[in-house]
Amino acid sequence: MIVNPRVKGFICTTAHPIGCKAAIKQQIDYIKSQPKADGYKKVLIIGASMGYGISSRIAATYVYGADTIGIIFDKPGKEKRTASAGWYNTAAFEEFATADGYYAKSLNGDAYSKEMKDKVIELIKKDWGKADMVIYSIAAPKRTAPDGITYRSVLKTTDKEYTNKTIDLMTNKISEATIPAATKEEIDATVKVMGGEDWKLWIKALKDADVLEKDALTVAYSYIGPDITHPIYYNGTIGKAKADLYRTADELDSKYPDLKAYVSINKAVVTQSSAAIPIVPLYTSLLLKVMKEKGICEGCIEQMYRLMHDRISIKGEIPVDDRRLIRMDDYEMRSDVQEEMLKLWDSISDNNIKDMADIDEYWKEFYAIFGFGIDGTDYNADVAIQVDIPSLT
Repeated sequence: MIVNPRVKGFICTTAHPIGCKAAIKQQIDYIKSQPKADGYKKVLIIGASMGYGISSRIAATYVYGADTIGIIFDKPGKEKRTASAGWYNTAAFEEFATADGYYAKSLNGDAYSKEMKDKVIELIKKDWGKADMVIYSIAAPKRTAPDGITYRSVLKTTDKEYTNKTIDLMTNKISEATIPAATKEEIDATVKVMGGEDWKLWIKALKDADVLEKDALTVAYSYIGPDITHPIYYNGTIGKAKADLYRTADELDSKYPDLKAYVSINKAVVTQSSAAIPIVPLYTSLLLKVMKEKGICEGCIEQMYRLMHDRISIKGEIPVDDRRLIRMDDYEMRSDVQEEMLKLWDSISDNNIKDMADIDEYWKEFYAIFGFGIDGTDYNADVAIQVDIPSLT
């Protein structure tokens, strides 16, 4: 089958198996070219197939020499429908990691469920005995909690509606978008989905089963961003959920003296979900230009390399801010970057957008998520879209 990108709105409904494999190899090759570090050796990644999750898995494997178990929630290919990009990413990663002599197994299913927690515990007991690092990297629109209720998250403000600039990436036209205010029920539901409750349940299940090493480390991921996006993120419904995540890190750290729990604040990157958020794509396309010009632009793999190598690589002191947050967004939030961003934000218009924002780079990174536009890939070739993940067969 010849696979082309099909984009509807801000959703790409196809993925390219060879392109995804090539993109994973690029990430692996990047880590292989960097200095290594002494670190954790048995790493569980909850949410391991896309974005920061798959990059964390690659970084742990090739920075530390770690064995990994990855939890994914992805669809395999069928006769006329490609698999999800995360499925192809995982298949490629397992192939490369195994060939390089590393243990790499995956479990596919709902990470929120007790069933998945039980499966992971069983696998750790069987193959490892204990894990020494747990990465929590889940982003999902809904969650069925232990009470049996399915909660859905919303992207809204928590005070009053908010209006600011946005961009239609299909037409490159600047307009205004208004984000409505959420109800209390919507805020509470978003916290249920994207807060710290499931992370806490995971750590409790792993501790109760005695499958975590003494002095194990667990890290969850979040984002804060600048004042421009605060009304819809930091101070919005997602921000309320992330505040719960930060409290959970402190709670876990206090409850389990032999466990270290942190939240890493990562930089803004291009993702399918963020493309649908008003205001954010315009901010990201400007950020790409500013950070590239300053020589400090990072994608997921560069961020995760710095996290693994520079911040959490050894059992010593982990550098944090006054809220115990690991600030991997330090380049994005540099004063010179944000000052330049504000100047561009205030002056950008339809007339100058091609000069002020890097729209081409935005789309390049968007398509790359799904394996398209990757150098060396023949997109005119007939490819097999049904690809096995070795550990799932």
